[in-house]
Amino acid sequence: MGTVRSTLPKNEGDRVQSLLQLIEDGIHLVVAALLVLLAGLLTVGVVQDVIKAIQGPYREETIVLSALDSSLVLFIVAELLHTVRLTIRNQTLDAEPFLVVGLIAGVRKVLIVTAEAEKSFRWEVEGIELLILTGLILVMATAVYVWRRSTRPGDYFSPQEARH
Repeated sequence: MGTVRSTLPKNEGDRVQSLLQLIEDGIHLVVAALLVLLAGLLTVGVVQDVIKAIQGPYREETIVLSALDSSLVLFIVAELLHTVRLTIRNQTLDAEPFLVVGLIAGVRKVLIVTAEAEKSFRWEVEGIELLILTGLILVMATAVYVWRRSTRPGDYFSPQEARH
């Protein structure tokens, strides 16, 4: 005896797919709008922090560290916005932008840890953290390289070699 399957008529299924796609695109647009708002707030915050640091007691190290930290966070937000844009355009989620965001975040943390540990470096705390971060950065960089090489062979091989 055969099994009975309830299926939607083709046109009804197409309407459901279209509705779900519209909802998904709407969510992506909301995320993109929030990232743009966040980028604007971060930009204003960076400028205000630099102005305050220059006006107040001038500490070069503090100004540079604060501006660098905020700028790298802004760069992460820009990369996430780029990822959302690609997701809307291509209708697919790509892993590479997330790996790039992870790389930026890892480098940002290394810079912050080394700047803060400059005066009182201790291997048992900062040293282990830096070793772990370095390992993570190397793994993510390798993953980006492998990802790009597998998805864009023309960038690494001649067109004749890429076809074989």
